[in-house]
Amino acid sequence: MADVQTQAQAGTIEAHAMARHVRMSPQKARLVIDLIRGQKAQDALQTLRYTPKRAGRHIEKVLRSAIANAERKAEDSGSPLDVDELFVSTCFVNEGARWKRIRPAPMGRAFRYQKRTAHIWVGVAEHHMAAAERVAANQAEAEAQKGARGTIRRVRKALTGKKPAPKKGKK
Repeated sequence: MADVQTQAQAGTIEAHAMARHVRMSPQKARLVIDLIRGQKAQDALQTLRYTPKRAGRHIEKVLRSAIANAERKAEDSGSPLDVDELFVSTCFVNEGARWKRIRPAPMGRAFRYQKRTAHIWVGVAEHHMAAAERVAANQAEAEAQKGARGTIRRVRKALTGKKPAPKKGKK
């Protein structure tokens, strides 16, 4: 039911999920999707959980999938992700295929009607401030892991205020 794709830009983690051919009018689903646009992910889940519209259940499922995709993307890249820092960056509902049906009418005639479907798309992203903090923490950890030579250089630089001499070697 959910189509999964993720992308990363400038250190921020972004992910989205899509549910296609949901048996619901897109107009009714848009009323609910407008409630969560721009909210933090946890607040959006609470909003959807207590919304008295039927679309809330379907959109909640897609939002949970997008959050899981973001967690998986962070896990694959090896960087920690605080789920509380995710927010609903983009979300929209497109019209899907219409199911054409026929209803019997008086005097042997038939009336056509259409059952509408919707494609629900929800994207989540990490807040840019949280992404900057995460990148800085990763760089500090990588710097700390450089070993004894790197530590000695940093201490010498801090004590003397001078830059360490460059290595001599082949050019």
